[in-house]
Formats: sequence, C-alpha cells, structure tokens
Amino acid sequence: MKKFSPNFYSITLCLAAFLGLFYAIDTNGQGCIAVRHMGMCTATDSSGFLNKGQFQLTLGYRFLHSYKHFKGDEEQEERVEQQTEVINRTTSMDITLSYAVNRKLVLNATMPLVYSDRSSLYEHDRKNRFNTKAYGIGDMRLTATYWILDPMKSMKRNASIGGGLKLPTGNENTTDVFYTVNGPQERPVDQSIQPGDGGWGVNVEFQAYTHIVHRLYAYANGFYLFNPMNTNGVRTYRDSLNPILANEAIMSITDQFMVRGGLSFYPMNNNKLNVTLGARVEGVPVKDAFGKSDGFRRPGYIVSIEPGVTYKIKQKHEVNVSVPAALYRNRLQSLTDKETQALTGNPRHGDAAFADYLLLITYAYKF
Repeated sequence: MKKFSPNFYSITLCLAAFLGLFYAIDTNGQGCIAVRHMGMCTATDSSGFLNKGQFQLTLGYRFLHSYKHFKGDEEQEERVEQQTEVINRTTSMDITLSYAVNRKLVLNATMPLVYSDRSSLYEHDRKNRFNTKAYGIGDMRLTATYWILDPMKSMKRNASIGGGLKLPTGNENTTDVFYTVNGPQERPVDQSIQPGDGGWGVNVEFQAYTHIVHRLYAYANGFYLFNPMNTNGVRTYRDSLNPILANEAIMSITDQFMVRGGLSFYPMNNNKLNVTLGARVEGVPVKDAFGKSDGFRRPGYIVSIEPGVTYKIKQKHEVNVSVPAALYRNRLQSLTDKETQALTGNPRHGDAAFADYLLLITYAYKF
C-alpha cells in the first residue's frame, strides 16, 4: 500500500437502507439511554486497507456528560433550573486488535474499558445529591469484516459487511451505596452506567465509500446490535419508588444501533490530513428485533452533526478526533410506559438525560 488513510471513518451507500431498517422495527440515544461505545475500523479511500498478514491496534476513547432531560423531544428545562437533573459522566476506551487474513477479510477483537459516575437526588433521599460509580471491563466483541471489492482493484469506491458476537464479559450487576430515606443501602447502579448488559448478542455492520470529485469522498457506516435475551435479573428498585412500576423492577437487555454518513475531504496533496463533516444517529429501540422486550429500558435516539479530523504519521500511525454535537433528542415512550398508562388510565412517559456532545478520539497503529 502506498498510503495509510483514516481509520475512524465511514461510509455511505447503504445509508438509506439502514435507516429504513431501524425505523421499520420501531427503533429509536445516549446519557441515561444506555448506548454503549461500538467503535469500528473504517476507511474513506483505498489507502486505509490492511495487507494480508498485517495487524492494527486501535484505541478508541469516548467521553460524554449528560444532564439535559427530555420527554419525547421536549426538553424539561426546569430540571436544570431546580437542580434536580441526573448527571452522568462516562469515559470509555475500546481496545481493538485487527488481523488481515487477506486483503478482503479482517478479524477483530475488541475489549472495552469503562468508568462512569452518576449524580442524582431521586435515587437517594430526594433532598441531597449523591454519586454512584461503576467501572471495569465491558462486553467484549469478536467480529469479522469483508470488503466486497478487491481493495487494490477498486481504488475509488468499495463497501464492506461485517458481523460477530458480543460476549457478556462486563458486569451487569455492579453495586454501590445509595443513601435512601431508610439509610445507606447497597444496590445495583443505574442501567445506563453498568459496564455490561448481561446478554449474548449478535452485531451486524457495514461501511462504504465512494469518490465524488478531486479529493472529495462520501462515506457512511453503521451497526445494529441484536440482543435477543429478555431481561438480566438485576433489580432496578424502581418498584420501591412506586408499586405501580413493578413492570420496571428488572433491567431489560436492549438492542442498540448507530448510523453515520457524510463527506470526507483531503486538503493536502500528501493525504496526511483528512477533514469530515456528517450526520450521526444512535439510540436504543422501543422493542428488540428478536425476542421479548420486558423489563426497564429508556428507549430513544439522538441526531447529531459530526465534524472530525484525522492526521496520519509515517504510514503507520493515525489520530482521529470527532465531536458529534446534538441537534435533536427524543426519549420515546417505552413498552412499560404504555403498560402503566393502560393500567392506570393516566398518561405515562418516562424521561431520560442526554448529552450535548460526545468527544471521540481514536489512535490506530499498523504493524
């Protein structure tokens, strides 16, 4: 290969079909909505491929600070004004080792490391703000990706498909001390900061790119994580807040999705610098594609604009920084919201806190 190109980029031919897929199955996320980091190795031109026998080590860092509450797409501004908002701060690192079986087929193993801090009043004595924390290894993923066209023969456009397993290696039952009206109690932390979800899953992904003109490309990529298991047996204690919430007493094991696409531009002749601008949608569906969807979940999605920049060093190293900024957020009515509403005859629509932006930093090294 003559050039080494951006690792954290993606790709667009399947964008319309993928969006149609997740709307069709009533899908529709971050912060209190438990969208976990699922970074993928991507490319915006033919220089980003691995040769047969090559390895690549990728470190993907993600940070979010969520505090703005939404019911549907309406922000509950009074939560911040009254200082009753829930604040999540999550830092995660995906460590991925990739190996090229040949120019088309790449095998990947990803181990996430996570640290989360959650601050709230309602989970404690409702008068004082306390923090709970969770950290450790997340749910590992083993995947394979396959390029449709030979990278050396199709230099200006290509697409890949991939899939694999999500292993329940993360702890779905991390506990901490909650300072309730009945005194300190050790309980499982909120679903949104648990390192794992307790279920085996299958993820499918795609990426594609096409040259438009001169140094300008279009890109898109996305994934869908199928979690067919129903609930993980971990208590939420929401039924202790109100007995009518008995249907939310156990955590649900949820599907999740992400899709992104946009334009990629190389402003320099040496192709070391790459600038991108695109859109990003990610979230948790109301119902899983397969299996039951009982228990507690916060379904919803977030639409962001995503600027990014990548710089390559000496053919082997590359650093990418992107900052998706929220344009639209929607906390959807969950199945248990609907069940409670039908039972009581009163409107029921849970809320969720979202971040204004994500900070994503990726470093990749080929060897």
